[in-house]
Amino acid sequence: MEIKIVRQIMEWNEKCDDEIQKLLNEKGIFMINVMGSPGGGKTSFIIKLIEKLRDKYRVGVIEADIAGKLDAVTIGLMGIPVVQLNTEGACHIEAMSIKKILPEFNLDTLDILIIENIGNLVCPAEFEIGEHLKIALLSIPEGDDKVEKYPLMFTKADALILSKYDLKEYFNFDERRVEARGKEVNPNLQIFNANSITGEGIDNFVHWLEREMDRRKVKAKEE
Repeated sequence: MEIKIVRQIMEWNEKCDDEIQKLLNEKGIFMINVMGSPGGGKTSFIIKLIEKLRDKYRVGVIEADIAGKLDAVTIGLMGIPVVQLNTEGACHIEAMSIKKILPEFNLDTLDILIIENIGNLVCPAEFEIGEHLKIALLSIPEGDDKVEKYPLMFTKADALILSKYDLKEYFNFDERRVEARGKEVNPNLQIFNANSITGEGIDNFVHWLEREMDRRKVKAKEE
């Protein structure tokens, strides 16, 4: 199995985000930007999400890392089209890189494109990359103070996934604190919990995701 690797070119075009969304809307593709810390469970969450979606939707993945292709190989072994984006030091993805990487896919064979952003609670939240939804992951072992410390991530996110939720009994994690602080910075923030080993909790997120997909597709047609 060959994994394509595309290196990020550090360019910025303020129109690029709109261009990407226009193309995706024309193709009927819904793009999700998954953000979170290194080791926060992004890849495990995406794998479970693919398992829930693949019988109904055609899914593709962009795996972003500073270097390497370990996660892309894992996704590729599932039979999912995947392209590795290596930033070679950059702590985030830019819209121009997504624009350049889209031709690596056959867009006519995709319904959903999932991006796993660079592991970071700061920079990825600052950049629009043509996504329809921003999903932030916060793992239970990271602690319940991250909304206060990194507010922009949670302000920008459409949904927050409390990952590694099965570990909650082992950590002094105040879920109500996270929810309260999250709603303070973002009243529209949707919060879900997920166990990416068993898949528990993923269905609730998928039901919400499908409603969002339907709602935004209607909006795109109106525009």
